[in-house]
Amino acid sequence: MGKQSLTAAQIEQYNQDGYLILKGFFNQEEVSKLYQIAIEDSIMSKNAINVNDSSGKRSKLSLWYKPGDDVYGLLTRGSSLINTVDKLLDGDASVCHFHSKLMQKEPRVGGAWEWHQDYGYWYKNEFLLPDQMMSVMVAITDANQENGCLQVIKGSHKMGRVEHGFSGEQVGASQRYVDLALKTMELIYVELQGGDVLLFHSNLLHRSEANLSDKPRWSMISCYNRASNIPYNDSASSNSSITPIDIVPDEALLTWQTSGLREDEAEFLVKEADVALK
Repeated sequence: MGKQSLTAAQIEQYNQDGYLILKGFFNQEEVSKLYQIAIEDSIMSKNAINVNDSSGKRSKLSLWYKPGDDVYGLLTRGSSLINTVDKLLDGDASVCHFHSKLMQKEPRVGGAWEWHQDYGYWYKNEFLLPDQMMSVMVAITDANQENGCLQVIKGSHKMGRVEHGFSGEQVGASQRYVDLALKTMELIYVELQGGDVLLFHSNLLHRSEANLSDKPRWSMISCYNRASNIPYNDSASSNSSITPIDIVPDEALLTWQTSGLREDEAEFLVKEADVALK
């Protein structure tokens, strides 16, 4: 399918369901380059945070704020992806990069993520406008039910923000409201192939199971915000969430000389500094 421009029907589907899948948005060459650099990226692994689920299974994530000229930044800043995000976010201010994270669910040990909304976390950063925020998941490896693919509750973004509390080391949505949502809305297992992209609203309820397979499930999630949506409690991100993105051509991902993250540029999240975990 490639990096086609969104249709009116796709925009309507996103607004109705709270998410949209774009098959084959990135080709195999692009995904392979990303994966090869990621698995050998010592700076990425050095800054990975271990997060335990309620059963004690562990997932690793690395989260950073500034998208540079590394392979992840070039993917995040690609013109077609930013154009797609721009069509789906409410408002018309510039698109900004809040943060990106590499999610690594290793075989047999990769833990679950509890039901939550991204805005359930970001609300603590005092962003006021959830319709101006979204997440974009790029499948680096295939994601299916066996290896713990994302699950979403279709249309749950229309519920608004649900109260969140702690579950293990994670922040999760009120189970009562999750149960009520599941009574009235459809549970979707978002199975993706490497290169597929999932775009979802900041208030969409989602979770994932532990990886019980013998294959890793790696994905990269980039979170976007409008420059008009100011966070009033966000000292960690150095204003990345309200700094317009320096857009690069799509072909930069393959044609520019690039490598992994640079520690002095990326601005990694330190677990102790995350307001959502307090």
